[in-house]
Amino acid sequence: MTIFCSHCHRPLQAEMSCLPRRAKQAPNASRPFRSTKSASKARRDQINAELQALRSLLPISAQEKERLSYLHTMALVCLRLRGAQLFPPGLAPPAGPALGTELLSLLPGFLLVLSADGKLVYISENVAQVLGLSVVELLAQGDTVFDILEGRVGEDVHKKLLLAQEEPGREVTFVSEMRTSKAFRLQHGGNRVVAVCGRFVALCWPPSPSSTAFLALCTPVVQSPTDGQAASQDDIFQSMHLLDMTFIDVTESVAYHLGYHREELVGQSWYSLLHPEDADLAAAQHRAVALGAGAGPAAGTAVLRVLRKDRAWTWLRVWARRDGGCITCTCSCLR
Repeated sequence: MTIFCSHCHRPLQAEMSCLPRRAKQAPNASRPFRSTKSASKARRDQINAELQALRSLLPISAQEKERLSYLHTMALVCLRLRGAQLFPPGLAPPAGPALGTELLSLLPGFLLVLSADGKLVYISENVAQVLGLSVVELLAQGDTVFDILEGRVGEDVHKKLLLAQEEPGREVTFVSEMRTSKAFRLQHGGNRVVAVCGRFVALCWPPSPSSTAFLALCTPVVQSPTDGQAASQDDIFQSMHLLDMTFIDVTESVAYHLGYHREELVGQSWYSLLHPEDADLAAAQHRAVALGAGAGPAAGTAVLRVLRKDRAWTWLRVWARRDGGCITCTCSCLR
């Protein structure tokens, strides 16, 4: 029986040429693009050589270079490139290393510089004294400020940075836990709480996102007692609220921390004491606790500014939990 081609209706064994030309060429056409072991090795060797060249250009000691992984090398290179873009070499005379080290030792914290989109541009070397992590180890967490913050505060910090960016020169402050080394957490029982105070500065005129930088001083605050650790009434105060956060009771130790007597606060709203810039964060904590959306001991935790009776602002770390028809807050002052 003769089999006929469906294309030309001629005997198939006699007319193989009627098949589409690209179908016959497809196997051969793909061969030049097939990867071989030798080609893969050549690409790896080329990448390794380029990374070694980049590593050799970094302004760090030879001993530090030897310890750098490829990931750390690329993180440091990206940090240097962002810094060179915002601060060209001719923008300002460089400070001598001895003077820089002396000045850093006098600071109460470490310096942080961010780009307009929150990318890390500069971290001073004394960050290791605050967080127990070197600049290289901190960069391994990520290349944005949100990567080095602990907990669910990224959205609030993003709002603060947008606010500061809209009004260059306006100072904003936020307090958050920052990631630390394992040795630090074992010694101190947790991460470090750090107050970040800074502002956006235009490096040239007219200002643009590519020519503005957020300059900040990151100062450690007193570590608050974590859940499970005993704390005396002199260290904390507790308050009870209706579900709308109206005070229904508060411990007498509030007078030591905030200057108010119990009778002055009962019937007042918790929101009447909050700093306007922290209202959104407090509302998010309130919703999570009231609706039972949080999970775990840190779900109802926030660091907020409240107004003392002497009209000064003080930072509180607030643990909130729902007890039936009311909300109980445990507050510790951060100094």
